[in-house]
Amino acid sequence: MELKTVRIEKPADLNFILGQAHFIKTVEDLYEAIVQTVPGMKFGIGFCESSGPALVRRAGNDDRLIELAQKNALALSCGHSFIVFIEGGFPINILNTLKNVPEVCGIYCATANPVEVIIAETEQGRGILGVIDGVKAAGVETDADVRARQQFLRLIGYKL
Repeated sequence: MELKTVRIEKPADLNFILGQAHFIKTVEDLYEAIVQTVPGMKFGIGFCESSGPALVRRAGNDDRLIELAQKNALALSCGHSFIVFIEGGFPINILNTLKNVPEVCGIYCATANPVEVIIAETEQGRGILGVIDGVKAAGVETDADVRARQQFLRLIGYKL
């Protein structure tokens, strides 16, 4: 077994969701779930088929995001993994919906942070072991940090 890391290539402020599923129809079901939950959201999906032709399957409503999803899914090349890039919303807007898609087995991360995906490669193929999402913790928040966090959440409309 060989361990590798694959850096997700994306613009700094672009959010994405990385997950694991189990069936070729995943790409279509993820598409339907997103458009039914946040109709105006722009997105692209890349899904690594795990048998047969073993292609990166794609869907979405934005050519640039579809291309980015395909590129990153191919770089990962881990069977049954999927990646969704989104604009016009946040992962929190669709995360529970995606978790409820019957084919979805789990979510590794949902973030705009820089991410490295830890991959194991064997003679059979590749699998995701985990992710490094963002940077190492710098310390514990102070009272001023708590106030800043609370103000920020209210500024962007997530809390009243």
